[in-house]
Amino acid sequence: MSLVLGHVPEGATTVEEVVRHRLVEGVGGLRGSVEAALPTVAFVAVWTSSKNLTAALVASAAIVLVSLTVRLVQRQTLRYALGSLAAVAIAAFFALRSGRAQDVFLPGILYSCTMLVVTLLSVVTRWPMVGFIVGAAHPEDPLAWRTHHGIVRLCQRLTLVLAAMYAIRVAVMLPTYFAGLVGWLGVEKIVLGWPLYLAAIAVMGAVLLRGHTPLDPEDLEPAAEPEGNHSIED
Repeated sequence: MSLVLGHVPEGATTVEEVVRHRLVEGVGGLRGSVEAALPTVAFVAVWTSSKNLTAALVASAAIVLVSLTVRLVQRQTLRYALGSLAAVAIAAFFALRSGRAQDVFLPGILYSCTMLVVTLLSVVTRWPMVGFIVGAAHPEDPLAWRTHHGIVRLCQRLTLVLAAMYAIRVAVMLPTYFAGLVGWLGVEKIVLGWPLYLAAIAVMGAVLLRGHTPLDPEDLEPAAEPEGNHSIED
């Protein structure tokens, strides 16, 4: 039989414990978040002092390349540094094409708008986005979680928390973007980045700690039968 949850952490007895374990695995940690914030700090600092868009973009890219180099030297994952590099490249494309410094932040705002729509649609259609985090740990059948009604309901509530996070980002940053306040956009991006994400994770954690959806027997991996303990029929 296909296991609904894939590998269940040792000692877990509820769906909430399993999902909490999945979310912890997916968080990049403080270092990854700092690496994502520093390019924005560099861009705003150089832009504020020089009003030179190219110099600000170069400073931002230099910070990312330093982070990438350190990761390479330490032989650590490049996932977060490469993500920051891609974000800086896309932001530079938008800003250099228009010549407006505030357009550095436009890709992030558009991303939040898109994710707000996607998360809400995923809840309405009962394919909540957080469910795919759960399914990622079950490569043999990544959609098996859809057969567990308790997991679907739980993931819908957690996905609504993500939707609220994206809604806050759009509601705060979009007016600032139209006003052309580059310095404030930088502050908002940092505050509404890692700190807001931490707040969202805290809310998710509260939901997970409050819930006690029991695991079904089919959620658990079957115990291995000890060798040499087979019955022999005459």
